[in-house]
Amino acid sequence: MQAGERVSQNTDLSAFKPAWWLKNCHLQTIFAKYLAPKLPLTLTAELFDLPDGDELMLHWGSVQPNAQTPLVLLLHGLEGNFRSHYVRGMMHSLQRQGFACVLMHFRGCHGEANKLPRAYHSGDTADVAVVINMLQQRFPGAPLAAVGFSLGGNVLMKYCGEQAEHCPLQAAVAVSAPLQLSASADRINQGFSRLYQRYLLGRLKATMRRKLQKHQPFPLALTSNDIQQLRTIRQFDDVLTAPLHGFADAEDYYHQASAKPYLARITRPCLLIHAKDDPFLASSVIPSQPQPPLQLLLSSHGGHVGFISGGSPWRPIYWLDLIIPAFLQQHLRNTTDAHPLSGIESGNAASAD
Repeated sequence: MQAGERVSQNTDLSAFKPAWWLKNCHLQTIFAKYLAPKLPLTLTAELFDLPDGDELMLHWGSVQPNAQTPLVLLLHGLEGNFRSHYVRGMMHSLQRQGFACVLMHFRGCHGEANKLPRAYHSGDTADVAVVINMLQQRFPGAPLAAVGFSLGGNVLMKYCGEQAEHCPLQAAVAVSAPLQLSASADRINQGFSRLYQRYLLGRLKATMRRKLQKHQPFPLALTSNDIQQLRTIRQFDDVLTAPLHGFADAEDYYHQASAKPYLARITRPCLLIHAKDDPFLASSVIPSQPQPPLQLLLSSHGGHVGFISGGSPWRPIYWLDLIIPAFLQQHLRNTTDAHPLSGIESGNAASAD
């Protein structure tokens, strides 16, 4: 079975089984990017104006939404964009199964500095709310769902909890979401995970330097050299993310932006997908007793947005591109053949080796 193929009624995907040659969490995390096939996608870009005078970029897929064709909003991870392997894989898989898709770039993530000095952050649900409201207006009657990866997953779960019974989404999925930000900022600053931190921090610094050049005077008394001297994501959030977005410091930002406290307020079917060996996230992000309609798929292996199975390096299977469309099929098309997720009872955790 290859990523993007339809799931047969007799296929149980609820238990992720890592490829024998990719059981290590770092291999799962790293090779997910480099093994990803070059999938054909036809995308249309739209600069979308926000109420505060800023803008963000949307990338639309080729399938048109309507009352019979569900529309899925995708939210990328920290410094991700339409080129991110997990975004392209998910859009390709969803469209092959008849879903319409649109990717929302967080402010400044489409390659150019956004109009305002502010950026985006892990709890920034206001822009998501504006985009979802626009989708409702443009496509009345089209069933709506959303999928968020990493940072985008935290934003999505926080949005669903904030909206509670008023949430316009019929279903949502969060993959490898840092639902408890403070502990996860500490986790990525440990051991081999510091290499991921260095990579992400380098991208954050580059984005902020572009912003510093465009917006003068800048609202914070910082120079490009000051930004370059930052060594951890927690330092970056303390010096830049928090003050730019109205938080007292990094810890205040982490406390207010973490989605885990909002999970109990969720009223729509939501699926959390986590790996116990995620090198980005602290174990405390995983809810111990998820309550309906929240569901948890928890595997021993998978890394961070990895989840590669298959028997050969030449034919990797991207499990996320199979399990997520199966979940959305159940809840957006009211399918009765629920075998792919039959191992999950609403509110319970399905754990696999």
